[in-house]
Amino acid sequence: MPSGLLPALPSHEIGNGIEPEMTNAFTPIEILRPTILEFGNGTITSAARFAERIGARRPLVISDPFNARRVDTLALPGAVKVFGEVKPEPDLPNLEKAVAMAKQVKPDLVVGFGGGSAMDLAKLVAVMCTSDVAFADLVGPEKVAGRSVSLMQIPTTSGTGSEAGTRALVTDPVSQNKQAVQSRFMLADIAIVDPDLTVTVPKEITAATGVDALAHCVEAYTSRKAHPTIDLYALEGARLVGRYLERAVADGDDREARAGLSLASLYGGYCLGPVNTTAGHAVAYPLGTRHHIAHGLACAMIFPHTLAFNMPAVAEKTIAVLGALGLPERNDPMHAFEATYAFCKNLGVEMRLSALGVPKSDLGVMADEAHAIRRLLDNNPRDLGRDAILNMYEAAF
Repeated sequence: MPSGLLPALPSHEIGNGIEPEMTNAFTPIEILRPTILEFGNGTITSAARFAERIGARRPLVISDPFNARRVDTLALPGAVKVFGEVKPEPDLPNLEKAVAMAKQVKPDLVVGFGGGSAMDLAKLVAVMCTSDVAFADLVGPEKVAGRSVSLMQIPTTSGTGSEAGTRALVTDPVSQNKQAVQSRFMLADIAIVDPDLTVTVPKEITAATGVDALAHCVEAYTSRKAHPTIDLYALEGARLVGRYLERAVADGDDREARAGLSLASLYGGYCLGPVNTTAGHAVAYPLGTRHHIAHGLACAMIFPHTLAFNMPAVAEKTIAVLGALGLPERNDPMHAFEATYAFCKNLGVEMRLSALGVPKSDLGVMADEAHAIRRLLDNNPRDLGRDAILNMYEAAF
């Protein structure tokens, strides 16, 4: 950790709202999973088998430019069309262009093939291509009327876990805020998680997306809505990141490490459905929407700050997270910050906002925007005020 860098740790000056309203084993919960899950090296061959089984003849693949060039590896039947223009942080025009193509193609199968952005857009394309409902009318929970085309999700990174979930995020270019749609109709009919597809991911992206998967698990584990039925996935996901992320960064061809991270990412996706993320993602979002910092990198930069801030409210669980990562287990927020900061830094993650072109004059506006993301902050185990968020940005600058 650079000399002089101080985390935005809890203090009486920035809020003492340690909330006791946590869920327990008797709190009702609904858990949804893709109808079929294919996991393991070489499972990509099941894409063609599934498409043939359902009689697909007009598959539409939603992908980024890199993965669009290897769609042939899916061996899909019929007249395959590809929308290969998914952006790293997809915005509304990007979605509208994909939906317009889908309405021309009239697909019977939509395939998300790429990272979380491609899979999120695939979810939305699948439910929007057969209706004229505007995106704005779908924002929020369970506003989608239904879906009449099949949906397949194939991740090529280990970070978002979007293949397992029911949410999709798109940036509104006017407000520069991420808009979330959640619907059971956006759950995949089949998710194919083949770790071999991730070996081409560069080490810096492997590191950042791996910490994103970790953040999904840890934020769900420490959320006010945390639940024992999800906790086991959350803690095991953190353990898998602790065991395999450094190995995958050091050697991208380490197939065991890639498989471990793919499983960690999947478990993180399991956490997102019924529990979701908290302050870490809320504080990270403006970095992507305003300054186009990759989502995984933004989450990795913020992770140590929110983990340390929340520790007084969820000390036992935070200690368990440290242990899962192979770090010393101490009930000390400063230690939690320094240990996880070093964990991320040693992976090669850039941990300073100033190094990524974020102007210091923008930190206040970012704090305002992050503090307004109530759908996440209201589930944080500790009340996080606007000034505390600003302190985090300043510490990370």
